[in-house]
Amino acid sequence: MYTGERFHEYFSDFEEKYGFHDMYSGGFYPYKTPEEHWAYWSRYIYVNRYMDAPKPLYQELFGLVKDKDYFVITTNVDHCFQKAGFDKKSLFYTQGDYGLFQCSIPCGIDTYDNEETIRRMMDEQRNMKIPAELIPKCPKCGKPLTMNLRSDDKFVEDEGWHLAAGRYENFLRERKNQRILFLELGVGYNTLGIVKFSFWRMTTENPKATYACVNSGEASAPTEIRDRSICINADIGKVLEQL
Repeated sequence: MYTGERFHEYFSDFEEKYGFHDMYSGGFYPYKTPEEHWAYWSRYIYVNRYMDAPKPLYQELFGLVKDKDYFVITTNVDHCFQKAGFDKKSLFYTQGDYGLFQCSIPCGIDTYDNEETIRRMMDEQRNMKIPAELIPKCPKCGKPLTMNLRSDDKFVEDEGWHLAAGRYENFLRERKNQRILFLELGVGYNTLGIVKFSFWRMTTENPKATYACVNSGEASAPTEIRDRSICINADIGKVLEQL
């Protein structure tokens, strides 16, 4: 999703000038000016947050669970679950949202919707720079705004984040020791504690639970729950299509 044809379609100019070859690497590039930084990030956010996903994977997943008792916890920050029809009150974005700004200090726990600003940055950027007047500033302290993404101890957990965390905790508490499927899709080993380890632990603690993992090359389960686990080493899109 962040490499290959899609990257070249939207970021070939940045690749040629700066020498990186995927969107993720471009997000860490030390641009010399904020005008360049936000030209890249506005395009990155627009492509991954406000455009439709390149494949119907999320819609297919929603079709499987929409009539079920479900809750989604995700480390994704692209809002694709909600755009596909998942109930906002049944979603917990633990790592932030490309659609939100926060103060870079931060001076408080507020976040700010960025769609209008991002679209203006997209429309008005020239030669991989945005106009200086579009550089976002915190409305409270005047310091630079940044993305609401968990990358260090400055990540803002706003009111919406805490409400979603509470709904997730309530969902689990109300279904404790009931039959439940912990379905893990495409979770790597960068953020183990948020989804993978917690799913393993909850499956271990609940004898009525089943753990399922779909991940090309990285689908596995610990010995303690192996008899109640379904591990599929395959492409998620192909698996959902077959289901």
